[in-house]
This record gives sequence, C-alpha cells and structure tokens, in this order.
Amino acid sequence: LRFEKSPYLKYMPIKSAWAILWSANLVSGVNVTSQTQLVRGTVGKEALLSVSYSSSSSDQPVIKWQLKRDKEKPITVVQSIGTSIIGNLRPEYRNRILVFENGSLLLHNLQPSDEGAYEVEISITDDTFTGEHYIELTVDVPVSKPYVQMMASSVLEYSEYFHLHCSHDNGTKPVYGWLKGGKELTNDSRLLLSHDQKVLTILRVLMSDDDIYACTVENPISMMKSMPVKLTVYRRSSLYIILSTGGIFLLITLVTVCIFFCCLAVADADFKMQSNFLFQETLERLEECPGNAISQSGRNSPTTYIPTRPHFSNTLDRPIWSAPRRHTRSPVPPPLAHPLPQYPTGPPLRPVHSPVHSPGASPHSFSPIRKARPPAGIPPSHLPVEPTESPNTSDRTHSPTQQ
Repeated sequence: LRFEKSPYLKYMPIKSAWAILWSANLVSGVNVTSQTQLVRGTVGKEALLSVSYSSSSSDQPVIKWQLKRDKEKPITVVQSIGTSIIGNLRPEYRNRILVFENGSLLLHNLQPSDEGAYEVEISITDDTFTGEHYIELTVDVPVSKPYVQMMASSVLEYSEYFHLHCSHDNGTKPVYGWLKGGKELTNDSRLLLSHDQKVLTILRVLMSDDDIYACTVENPISMMKSMPVKLTVYRRSSLYIILSTGGIFLLITLVTVCIFFCCLAVADADFKMQSNFLFQETLERLEECPGNAISQSGRNSPTTYIPTRPHFSNTLDRPIWSAPRRHTRSPVPPPLAHPLPQYPTGPPLRPVHSPVHSPGASPHSFSPIRKARPPAGIPPSHLPVEPTESPNTSDRTHSPTQQ
C-alpha cells in the first residue's frame, strides 16, 4: 500500500487507516476478474486466457503475463502497454502470442511446455493498486482407442484367477475404467482393479463371470471406449465332454490318416513289384529269343560281331545273299569264339548251257539253271562247288515236244 503523506495518518492503526482511506475515497485501484479459473488446451491448438479489468482511469494499462511452475522461477511470457508488446519475446513464444485490450492472452500452437499457472498483472499510473489474477492452463494429447488383452477367450470354472489388461497407444494423463455387461465396475471381493485400473483380475472364476467386458480411457480433453470382448466360462463337466469329443474326433482322424498312408505304401510296393516282374520277364524273353541271345559275359563286355560263312545246300536254286537287317526282332548271330572252318577248294565252276531252243521258244529265253553269282567281297575259291550232271546227249538234243 502506498499511503499519502498526512500527519493525520502517522499515528493511526492500519485498520483505521484503511477505513479512513476507503471512506474518504482517497485511494483507487484496478480490479481484474475472469469467468474461468481453469483452461484445458489441446496440443497443436490454441487457448484463450480470458480476463477483464475495471479502473477509474482512462489511461492505457500495463499488462504483464507470467508462467509459474512449482519449484521454478517465474517466466515472463509477455509485457505490453495496451496491445503493444514491450521488448523482445522469448524464443518459445515468438509468433504465438496475442494480447487483447481487456488484458486477455491468446496462445497459438500449444505445446506441452505451455502447461502451468498463468498470472496476469494490470496496473495504471493513476491507480494506486495493481490488479492480479491466476488462470490454470493444462495441455493434453487426446487418447486413442483402447483395446483389451486377455490370456484366453475362455476359462474353466473355479480357476484361481483370470487377468484382463487395458492398453492404449496415444494420450496424456489417461484414466482407465472397466465395464461389465455395459455397467461400470468397481473394486469387489473377487473383481479387483490395479492401482492405475489398467488390469482387472477375477479371483476364483464363477459362471456369473461369463459376460461381455470393455475398458474406457479418458483424459481432460477426450474419452474413448474399447471394443467389447466376450469371456466364456465352462463348467468342469462340460469341459470333460468337450475333451472326450475332441479326443474321439482326433483319434478317428489319426486312424484315417494312418490307413490312407498304409494303403498308399501297399499300392506303391505292388506297383514296384509288378514293374520288376515285367522287367525280368522282358529280359528273359529277350534272352530266349535266338536273335537276341546275349551271354552274361556279353552283358558286361561290348558285343563283337564276326561275319560267318553262309551255308548252301546242294541244290540248283540260286542262293540268297542278304545282309542281316537291324531290327529289334531280327535274329542276331551269337559271337564265335573259333575261327571260320576252311572249306576245300574245288575246280572252277563251268557254265551250264541252256537246252536247244524249240521252234516256238523265244530266242531270248534262258535256261532255268544258271550259274550263281558270288556275293561281293568273297573270293571264288571259297565258294562251294556245285555238282554238275553228266552230259547227256539225248537230253541236249531232245526236242521240246519230247519234254
């Protein structure tokens, strides 16, 4: 307080002096008011710290905003005369501050560091008192949708305990809650919540616990609810029935699979046996065939072909010389281990004259008995000697009518 120098106030008590000053209307001041004491802001958005003041003076007020935190030195946010900012702003507040004529402060692009208690001081030169006011500002991140995690979707009756966990990804200052069948849950003798209410524990599970559960997460600026989950509680007798039915089904499946694989193995073995039998039979037939007679030694060593001397019968028919054809069914002569026998050489073949032509015979007809032409590549000395008939004059001179 600033008291004017007066000899009448020098020895007066404080309370009496206040009363005299107010009654004499000698002292005036600034009165600052606000309609809210708490402002909840969202990160990235803006917050308005709204105040108003009253004064008997028409001069422009000097406005000063400070941020105060516990155990920290106050930080001057902005100072202005009216709406004109005085001095330089701190780097974290540049281009984010706006002061109105009534003393209100607007903060753009809120950051978590903006949270705290803001104090405004408004003074006017002609006024004796300076008006002050506090506004609390909170800055939060909206919570994301939570989700429930369980050990399993079903549990056996009379189990010792069962846990349900509630979690979320984003959001500040979360407060958790639980719903059972759409109704809010609180701590119970069997339904226990952890200190932060993130975990719901069911002690000694009963059939009445078979229900739909959900969790909620909220903070000063948002609230979200998880998807509902169904917890199924089985009676112990029902469990035995399910296990027995499942065991029978599993046994039938295993037996079916075993029979299938056994049949597959038998069919495979039968196919292999038939294939081996057909292969052996084919080999035996090839060995029995005279054109494909192959000895055991011939299988292991390459086949050697030795030309053989053809055999003739002492007939007048023309020998047929032909090379063996290469065919799978053609007879192939077996290899010879001994050299070819030497046939005795005889006198050279003599030409056989055809009989006397008959008057009606063609002059170009020949006798059916002709000299055999030796095959190419065999000398005449190695050819067999054909037997010749004794000359018979009567046969040569007989006429065709006599024949």
